[in-house]
Amino acid sequence: MLDDRKLAVLRAIVEDYVSTNEPVGSKSLVDRHNLDVSPATIRNDMAALEEQGFIVQPHTSAGRVPTDKGYRLFVDRLSAVRPLSGAERRAIETFLAGAYDLDDVVMRTVRLLAQLTRQVAVVQYPSLIRSAVRHIELVPLADRRLLLVLITDTGRVEQRTVDLPGMIDDESITQLRAVLNACLDGRRLTEVASVVAELPERVMPDERANAAAVFSVILESLVERREERVVVGGAANLTAADFAQGLHDVLEALEEQVVLIRLLGESGGQESLTVRIGSENEVQGLQSTSVVASGYGAGDQALAKLGVLGPTRMDYPTAMGAVRAVARYVGQILAES
Repeated sequence: MLDDRKLAVLRAIVEDYVSTNEPVGSKSLVDRHNLDVSPATIRNDMAALEEQGFIVQPHTSAGRVPTDKGYRLFVDRLSAVRPLSGAERRAIETFLAGAYDLDDVVMRTVRLLAQLTRQVAVVQYPSLIRSAVRHIELVPLADRRLLLVLITDTGRVEQRTVDLPGMIDDESITQLRAVLNACLDGRRLTEVASVVAELPERVMPDERANAAAVFSVILESLVERREERVVVGGAANLTAADFAQGLHDVLEALEEQVVLIRLLGESGGQESLTVRIGSENEVQGLQSTSVVASGYGAGDQALAKLGVLGPTRMDYPTAMGAVRAVARYVGQILAES
């Protein structure tokens, strides 16, 4: 374990390297930080930090840069996540509150995270597996066609047209709508199939053919929409990062939805902030990056994940503060929707 003085030296090295992108020498630490020790003591501390693998000396410079191990200790020993200013919090709340549906919430969240952190933002749509039915609406389009609208408690809206085998009047539509909402409201989408299988018994015999067409479309929409969706924004921020020869691998990995879901999926539940640094990322092509992620949701359980991805030379306190704050605001919006 490192003593407090060596931890202070490591913290100063990380902060200076993140700020300047230049290897940090003992003289700059003396000039920029009030460490209350002599330059010789700082050099000895840096030698000890290097020996234990927390910093390394690039062959082209006499200065030192943090290793993945050094960044990890820095993050683990953060006294607090950097809080957002009052102006930043109000801007986040105003920007996200202007969203009119789930798609808009997700797109605004991606843009906001990318702007706040200057990293790549990654936002996962709320999983259908964890969603429940809030309301089902049936809208007549023609004598033998309906628009089925399924709204979940996470704000997802699924719309499908239903071609009916027979004519249907307004009274029959009202009755069918009532049956659907009475039986499915509040049900998890994973439970809907078994409930729908029992619904024909609740419909008048002469309406069962039309009802069966509606039930079939509900089941089809659930099967087709089980895929997880992830939206990425701020990829242009990578051009300002120091990936050297690894930028192509990072961009290639970001194109794979499965990879992104796996990255976010490894983070903890709601209110749990996870930081994965460099080699801690097992995904091929992303071992030169760090990921800061958090769950978000409308209740105690995380419905999905969001976060940022960037180089290991990341401003971790700012990224962690932004991810945590935005996750909380998105959860509040879903809870109120």
